Amino acid sequence: MANSHYEPPKQSAFGQLVDSVFLLILVFAALFAPLYLKLAGGGKVDLAVADKTTWTGLGQSAVQQAQWEKLGFTPDTAASIITSRFDYSFSVTELVITAVVIVGYFVLLFLFSRTEYRDVIAERFGRK
Repeated sequence: MANSHYEPPKQSAFGQLVDSVFLLILVFAALFAPLYLKLAGGGKVDLAVADKTTWTGLGQSAVQQAQWEKLGFTPDTAASIITSRFDYSFSVTELVITAVVIVGYFVLLFLFSRTEYRDVIAERFGRK
């Protein structure tokens, strides 16, 4: 018995617009949720400097000092920017867990959709 040709359901332009806006909202939510919940990044590390009230104490050369001043900064206002660094350390265990979850997701995706893929291939290229 041959399968009938698959016809996808028709969707209106308004339905496509609603779907697109909904997906866009989901993407923004997925990107901003970790930031909003303060789950992103390992934080910042403050560097120890000799004196936060002078450019020399902050380790800035004359050229760097001139550039900071062009931007409207004084040693006091620039100190927090100069002395804070991002902490880029990470946990190998968390990296492995993330990799296992992602690979596991794709394995499950292909296992559960195996029959659908076979039906699509059979429709396009026939049964062998």
